[in-house]
Order: sequence, then C-alpha cells, then structure tokens
Amino acid sequence: MTAARTARTPTHPPARQVRAIRASAVQQAMGPALAGLYLIGTLGAPHRPAMLAVVGVMLAVTGIGWSVAARLAGSRLRIPAQLTGVAVTLAGSATLTLLDGGVARPLGALVPFSLVLLAIVLPPRIFAVVAAAGVAAYAGIALVGDPAPPGYAVVHALGFGAAAYLCLRHSRALASLRRRLTDLSRVDPLTGCLNRRGFDERLHQELAESARSGHPLTLVLVDLDRFKEINDRYGHRVGDELLTWAGRTLRDELGDGGAVGRLGGDEFAVLLAGTAPAEAAPLVNRLRAALAAAAPGSLGQASAPAEAATAGELRDLADRLLYDDKAARDRSIPGPETIAAACGQVEEHTPATVSRRERRRHSIADAGWISVAKGLTGLTYAGILATAHPDRGWIALVSAAGGLLGLAVLAAADWLSRSALARPTMLAATAALFGFSAVVTVADGGVTAPTGVALLVAMPLLALGTRLRAVLPALAAAALLYLGMAAVVGAPDGWYVAIHLAQAITLSLICALQGRTAARQRALVTRLSRVDSLTGCLNRRGFAERFATDLGNARRTDRPATLLVLDLDGFKQLNDTRGHAAGDELLTWVAATIAATLRPHDAVGRLGGDEFVAFVGDCGEADAAAVAERLRHALGERTSVSIGAATLDRDGDDFDSLYAHADAALYSEKARRAAPGRGPVQDPGIGHDRMPAGRLA
Repeated sequence: MTAARTARTPTHPPARQVRAIRASAVQQAMGPALAGLYLIGTLGAPHRPAMLAVVGVMLAVTGIGWSVAARLAGSRLRIPAQLTGVAVTLAGSATLTLLDGGVARPLGALVPFSLVLLAIVLPPRIFAVVAAAGVAAYAGIALVGDPAPPGYAVVHALGFGAAAYLCLRHSRALASLRRRLTDLSRVDPLTGCLNRRGFDERLHQELAESARSGHPLTLVLVDLDRFKEINDRYGHRVGDELLTWAGRTLRDELGDGGAVGRLGGDEFAVLLAGTAPAEAAPLVNRLRAALAAAAPGSLGQASAPAEAATAGELRDLADRLLYDDKAARDRSIPGPETIAAACGQVEEHTPATVSRRERRRHSIADAGWISVAKGLTGLTYAGILATAHPDRGWIALVSAAGGLLGLAVLAAADWLSRSALARPTMLAATAALFGFSAVVTVADGGVTAPTGVALLVAMPLLALGTRLRAVLPALAAAALLYLGMAAVVGAPDGWYVAIHLAQAITLSLICALQGRTAARQRALVTRLSRVDSLTGCLNRRGFAERFATDLGNARRTDRPATLLVLDLDGFKQLNDTRGHAAGDELLTWVAATIAATLRPHDAVGRLGGDEFVAFVGDCGEADAAAVAERLRHALGERTSVSIGAATLDRDGDDFDSLYAHADAALYSEKARRAAPGRGPVQDPGIGHDRMPAGRLA
C-alpha cells in the first residue's frame, strides 16, 4: 500500500463498519414500523394524523442513516449522526406513547424496548446518558398520561431496567472477551512483543498517520548474530529464553517511544514514530549496545518519507542495510556464562488468558441474573405496590422461588460451564423461569397487569446468549404461552397483546442476530490468536492448547501418541544469503508439506523460526521412526531436516518432558548427520509447486 493510498483510507471505510451502521438503522426502524401498523389498523382513534407524522419522521431519519452509511463510516460525524438518530428514536417513541394515552396503552413499551435495544449497541457512558433521558421521559408519560393500574409503571420500569442493565453487562463482557482475544492475536506468546500480524497492522497505521501529518517514521530491523548456532549448541529452551531477553531489552530501551515486534525466529523489528533518519541513528546505536550484552545483532534502518514511501520499500531498504551491517561486523557467539546470566534475568511472559468456557459461563450466569432480577421485582411489587392485591401472597411466594432458582444457577455457573449437563440443566431452568413468570402473571390478573411484562423482558435476554437455532423454539414457546395467558386470563386489548409481543419477538431476534455476529467475530479472532500468521499452522499458544486436548484424548482412550520436533538444517544460511523473503517462502512450504504428509487430525505447530512440532496420535515408538522418515523424504525436495521424537509415557508424560526428550534426540541426530561441506538447504525454487503425493496411513 502506498502512502497516498494509505492516506485515503478513511474515505474507504471497511464494509464491516458500513454494515454495522445500516444494521443499527434497521433496528431503530423496527419500533416505528410496528407503531405504524398499529396506527393504520386504528385510524379512527384520536391523534392518528399527528402520530403517523411522527412515525414518518422517525422512519425518514433511520432511512437517511441507512443511505449515508458509507459516508458516515469514514467521517468524524459518525458518532454525532448516530446519537441524533438515537435522540429522534427516543423522542418519537415518547411522543407516540403520550399521544396513544400513556404507559398502559399498546405503544406504552416503545421507550423501554428502545432502551433495551440501545443497551446492546451503545458504549456504557453514552448509554447512561441516553438511559437517564429515557427514564425521565417514561416517568413523565406515566404522570401525564392516562392512569395505569397501581404499580404498573414502576414494575415495568424495574423489569425493563433490569433487562437493559443485563444486556449492557452481557455486551460489555463479550466486548472484553473480543478485546483480549484481539490482543492475543497480535502478541508473540514467547517474548510478549507484537507478532508479525500485530506489527504489520501497527506499521500500516503509523504509515497512514505519517502520510496524513507529514511526521517521519523509522523502521529498524534486527537480526541476532549466529542465533542458529546458539540453538544448536545449547538447545531450543536456552534459545527461547535468550529471545525473550532480547525482546524485553528492546522494549525497555524504547520505553513508550515505539513498538517492538518479533517477525519470526530471531528477527525483530522496531518502529519509531516521529523519528527522522538523523534522530534514529543514535537510538539504533543504543539498541545495538543494549543487545550486545548477551545477544548481539545486526541492524538496518529505513525512514519514511525521506527514504521510502511504502511498507514494502521500508522493509526492503532496512533489510539490505541489515545485511550490509552483518557483512561488515565480526559476529561471534556469546559465551555460556553471558547467556546464562541473561537467561537468569528473564521473567516469563504471561499474556492475558481467555478461557474457552468464559462465554458459556457468562451466558449461564446471565440466565441466573434474569431470574434474580425478576424475583426481586415480583417481591417489590407484592410487598410494596400491591398491598391490597388478593393474591399478593402467591405472587411473593412464586417470585421468591424464581429468585432462589436464579441464585442456584449463579452458584453453579462455573461448574455448569464445564459440565456435559449444562444444556439440559439450562433448558430446565429456562422452562422453570417461564413457568414462574406465567404463574405470577395469571395470579396478577393477566398480561395487561403490572407483572404481565415478566415473560416479555426475559425473551431478549435469553436470546442474547443463546445460539440462533436454539432460541427460535424457545421464542415460539414463550410467544404461545403469552398468547395463551392473554386468551384465558382477563380481557386484554388485542392490539396491546399484538404490539407488546411483536416488540419482544423483534428485539429477541435482534439480540440473537447480534449474538451470532459477535460469535463469528470471536471465532475469527480466536483463530487468529492461535495460528501463525506466516505459515498458517498453529502458533505456540495454539499448539499448547491443542496439545492439552489431544493429550487428554490419548489418556482417555489409552492410545499411544508421539511428539515430533523438527528443525531445518542450514536455514539461517538461506536467510543470510537469499534474504528473509526467501526464508519466509520456504517456511510456508514446509508447514504445508508437514500438514499434507501427516493426517488431518494431527496437530502441527511452529514454535518459532524454523522449529516445527507435531503431535501424532495412534503413534507408538515403532511408528514414530516411520513417520519421521516420511517427513524427511517429503521435506527433502527442498531442505534437509533434523527430527527428534518422544513417545508418550515412555519418554515423558507432559509437554515439557516430551519436548526435552525430543529436542535432545533432534540434536543427537543433527550431530550424527553433520557433514563438512554439505549444503542441506536446496534451491528454494525447487519443488515450489509440488506437494507430497501421499499422507500417513
């Protein structure tokens, strides 16, 4: 991407932003659309022309928002425009409710339902302001409009308020989960520096800012001296500790003045925003001196816009200067005492973690909170607002039972998230929640009574944390239950039942779609956080998680398994003579070849540099040698490889012990196979378009 094209990026926003704005416009149009159907069906009632005009304005505003979504997504006016739409929605809903006669009329829930919807899509601080305005409007309508049954407005406000809060809480939890997953997808799990993907994103962002503001930007590439020999002499574990030390040293030297990334192996990159070539030179010398203490390296730098304009040009120039620096220096391996001292200073990087059960636990807990909120609302109504109600005892008793059910679900949320009984247990809890709501509604006099809203406010909350296919039967059951109560208990207005139920179903479907979109985003980011951006195989974090799963399966089925560690011979020489681009292309081919040679369900990972690992199931000691030989033959089209194997239980019972044994076996093989003058890495062009013919049987 050129600097000019990067600078124009804001006028070409991602399609995702455009879709989000249009989806928000469509969602906000649902309320006035339902109101319009109601008004057309009751044209002879008072205030219909004025109310239709209000609906027209609301739909026009949402239509404008939909039509200009592409412009808004790339504009600073996006937030003000969206807030204007929110204000029009709330003001229009309040006006329609007041003209319809008050909070107990068919359009009486327009404002509360709108607030629940906005709780899903608005940031907490903005929503707090919007919610305060909505509550004030609803309270004003309750005071000015036609009288409602005793306690009606308070119970509805409590019910919808709890729903809005829980929706906001759920959305915040999912946003936190996505944010942490996104961070994980951009951070190298070994060193804590940015990984290749994260650094590339940061580089393009800084280039765009540099093109916009005219401020300089300097890219520094770092290649540790003879690191391959350190790995070969002291083992990969020592090499990993030294890489961690180097990453921490670079970050410490920069402080908050730049970004550090590990591009792969022993290759690091440093980004210096606002730094011109003359200003970068002393800083580069300082980085060189800091690394020289234990991991000396060759460095090359390039600056934009003085020396290059694009990311590719910056990398090419910095890479050439790095190899000039490499050729001009006397490169040597640090002594064992120096390396040991540096490794002793290393603090293990502990990135933010995301449990696979976290979203499931949140969804289960949300169901518990729904029951607790409904129970407290029912107890408040029975104890304070309906003291003269003949069935207040039943209302209080059933509400208390629902609240206790919610507390039980909350207490068991963590256990249920790990249990195979989670689905049937939550189905039973949901059925009980709907049942308690129905009993309370019937005891209170029907769906138009104050507690008649209980079933409706639970529907969108359950939809938000449930898969779309699973929520449709639940919504259908809830709708039939609501219609059954309307038909049997009391004599409600048909429009009241239809509009309230339609709003609940519409909001529930929006919540379900919102949840599905969030789930897809999480799935994508989760994959990115576990996959090596260069080769497409598992990265260190992803392989560790997959290894734990496959190890558990091997234990449970009592089947053998083998860990293979692979190290390319002479890879560093290829990088030094042909450049990092040639090395990257070979690594990508190697990863694809390993995956094609093994079975689809075998785990393949790249731990860093040219070090790959594979965990092969149903593979004992005798089979491991055959598997390793197949890999050597397949990879031999372009490079020779050293392979070490460790069989579960015979050589170790966890990753650390298996890896240590396999790594030692790898270096024993490397020492036996070493031959003077041998050129293990072939021409990277050989076999580029060919993949191994067979897979492991």
